[in-house]
Amino acid sequence: MNQLSDYDFELPDDRIAQVPLADRAASRLLWLHRESGLTEHRSFREVPQILRPGDLLVVNDTRVSAVRVKGHKATGGAVEALLLHEVAHGTYEAMVKPGRRLPDGTRIELAGMAATVEGRGGIRIVRFDPSPDLKVRLAEAGETPLPPYIHERLPDAERYQTSYAREEGSAAAPTAGLHFTAEIIEDLRARGIEVARVTLHVGIDTFKPLQTENLDEHQMHGEVCEVPTATAEALSRCTGRIVAVGTTTVRTLESFATGPRKIRPGRMRSSLFIRPGFEFQIVDGMFTNFHLPRTTMLAMISALAGYDEVRRAYAAAIEERYRFLSFGDSMLIL
Repeated sequence: MNQLSDYDFELPDDRIAQVPLADRAASRLLWLHRESGLTEHRSFREVPQILRPGDLLVVNDTRVSAVRVKGHKATGGAVEALLLHEVAHGTYEAMVKPGRRLPDGTRIELAGMAATVEGRGGIRIVRFDPSPDLKVRLAEAGETPLPPYIHERLPDAERYQTSYAREEGSAAAPTAGLHFTAEIIEDLRARGIEVARVTLHVGIDTFKPLQTENLDEHQMHGEVCEVPTATAEALSRCTGRIVAVGTTTVRTLESFATGPRKIRPGRMRSSLFIRPGFEFQIVDGMFTNFHLPRTTMLAMISALAGYDEVRRAYAAAIEERYRFLSFGDSMLIL
C-alpha cells in the first residue's frame, strides 16, 4: 500500500457537505472496530456511552486565526490577501493575489487600511500602517478561509472553530473536533473520561494534493505542535484507552512518543508521515472525518484500522450517504 493510487476511490460530489449542521452533535457516527473490522452506524450523541471510564480523550485546541481580506492597489486594481498568522504587531505572513502583480514594496489597501506587501514567492509579508483598531476592522471585513471544496459561504465563522479552540495560529480547523459540544465534553468528564489537550497549528499546505505516486518520495510539510506537561501526566496515569480527536492530534502524540504509552512534553516541528506499517506507540483509537481520496489522512487511518477495513468502511459510508469532509459526519476507529 505504498502507491498513491492505492488510496483512490470514487467520491460523488453530492457526498461533500457544503454547510455544517445547525447542531454540532447531530452528525452520524460510523464506528469501525479495530479488532473485528466490523462497522456500526451510530449517532455522535452516543459518544459518551461508547467511551469508557478510564479512557483519555485528547483534542487539538488550535484556533483558526487566518482571515481572507479583499482590497485594492493604489492604481485601483483588485487584490486579495489570506492573512495566515501575525508575526509581529500589525505584520502578517500572507498569501496574496495576484501575486505576480504585487512585487516587493507594493502599497495596497485592505479593509480600508494601508499596508505594504514585502518579499517574493508564495508566502509574503503584509505590513499594515499603524491603526488602533486593526484587528477589529480585519474581523469585520474579513472572511473565514474555508477549504477549496466548500463552495457555500459560512454565515457564522464560529462554526469553523471547535468548541474548545483557544490557541490561535491555524489556517484551517482540525475538523474532527467540530462535532464536540461543551455539553458532550462535560458529560464525558462526568463519566470518568478525562479530556486533555495538545496544540498543532494546521498550515495552508494541508489542502495541497499529494504530488508523488510513490509514497516513499512524499515529504510532509512540517507543522509546529506542542504537548503540555499536564497532558503528558494525564497520559501516564491513563488506565483505559487513549483516543485522539483528529489526524493532527494523532500526529502530535506519536511525534512526542518515547515508547509504548510514554510521551514527553514539549514543542517541536513535526513532519511525521503515518502510513501502513507504522507502529503506534500512543494512540488506541481516533475520531476523524471522512477524507478525500489520495490523501495522507487516508493513509494514516489505514495504518490504524487496516487498509482493507478502511476501504470497506468508506464504501459503506458512500452507500449509506454519509456526509464527507470538513462539515461532514464523524468516524470512530476504536
